[in-house]
Amino acid sequence: MITFSVIFLVLLEALAIILAFRAVAWSRTPQGAVAWVVFLIAAPYLAILFYLFLGHSKVSGYVLARRDIKEVLSGSKAARVAHPPKPDIHDVGFSAFETIASSPILSGNSLTLLVNGEETFDAIFEAIDAAETYVLIQFYIVRDDQLGNALRNKLIAATSRGVSVRFLYDSVGCSRLPESYVKGLREAGVAIYDTNALRGPTKRFQLNFRNHRKTLVVDGKVGFTGGLNVGDEYMGRDPEFGNWRDTHCALRGPIVKQLQLIFTEDWHWATQESLLTELDWSMSYAEENQDGLLLAAGPADVMDTGNLYFQACIAAAKERIWITSPYLVPDPDIMSALKVAALRGLEVRLLVPAHKDHWITWLAAFAYFDELREAGVQIHMYEDGFMHQKVVLIDHSIASVGTLNLDSRSCRLNFEATAIMFDEKVATDVEIMLSEDLARSVVLDKTITHQPMWIRLSAPIARLFSPIL
Repeated sequence: MITFSVIFLVLLEALAIILAFRAVAWSRTPQGAVAWVVFLIAAPYLAILFYLFLGHSKVSGYVLARRDIKEVLSGSKAARVAHPPKPDIHDVGFSAFETIASSPILSGNSLTLLVNGEETFDAIFEAIDAAETYVLIQFYIVRDDQLGNALRNKLIAATSRGVSVRFLYDSVGCSRLPESYVKGLREAGVAIYDTNALRGPTKRFQLNFRNHRKTLVVDGKVGFTGGLNVGDEYMGRDPEFGNWRDTHCALRGPIVKQLQLIFTEDWHWATQESLLTELDWSMSYAEENQDGLLLAAGPADVMDTGNLYFQACIAAAKERIWITSPYLVPDPDIMSALKVAALRGLEVRLLVPAHKDHWITWLAAFAYFDELREAGVQIHMYEDGFMHQKVVLIDHSIASVGTLNLDSRSCRLNFEATAIMFDEKVATDVEIMLSEDLARSVVLDKTITHQPMWIRLSAPIARLFSPIL
């Protein structure tokens, strides 16, 4: 006699087989496809649930205004003609970066480094206080603490002056944010939304796609992006982390409009409302006249934008590659590019934290260190508190500050953004900043076999989870 439990198990196995075929067709790598197939067939009762939340690598229905809307495309082309960058004397390959970013490199920008929480939020709060028309704000993490309350008060004060405030937050990063915080802002007139909350029945399956961007645009004139979220730990107030080392940047010039455009894409995804006619798109130019673009990466992109960004930077290098990232779980192709660069004789330095905030990601990095070091890559462990910045320096020609970590999640699954400047002055400023960070770090000279037993055993296991870390 066929029982209900037998029928259920048969249906469960059938669903697992269907999802296994889907994994074969849509997984980013053969290794990932094999892993999902084995997991789904061997343990369908567990694997099906995991796959529904974590098995997707692309988002459909997301409108990329940079390449999908005629007015934006024509405006970008006109701006490129009217304000072209200086000649590519360092041969970094402007066209590659422009194609990857779906945005032009423009002149007339300025980037100011903000090297800690105090500098960053002093500048952010000053910009909000000076807002006349609108504030666009987006963070991955927002806390209901001293810094979070200070931000809330600034935004409420702005709305009381008649300034329009639009606020996006990520439900995963803000999982501990109380509803009262959101409700208080909404009642004060702030238009605030979870980036995935209005996507109907797909909401429960958005866990794998996190909006990791940190954006502020005020009146279309000044913009901010970088590694800092809104929480007291980012100000160095958490005794567990101690000094929090992070980098943000203040932007002026045409690059601000590119940052604004990316916010409008996220806003449309969350609300189905277009802001293209609501915001100021007139160009303003900074005296520094620095060349740059704003690169956005995410699972809605046709290409793996984040992965290609790192590879384009590495390929452009002639002398040195300095990358800082709190998480080092790179895709195999980025690993190969870094090793080849070191084997060519380039100075390749990776600055990572000696301390941890996420155990499994921190452990996984140890499974990559030896392979990189054998090729000549220098691994520097930052010891003065927790290091969370996401900065790239290539030769004296490229400097990038943003939200992209050197891991598979940032490169392929998260919505990310980074400001890339093709300017010797910015590169020099970043070099000075990173040199001070390197002085607070130690060079890793131990192989994994000389690490404590628990790291030797745990790191290879943690590396198995690299596609979703």
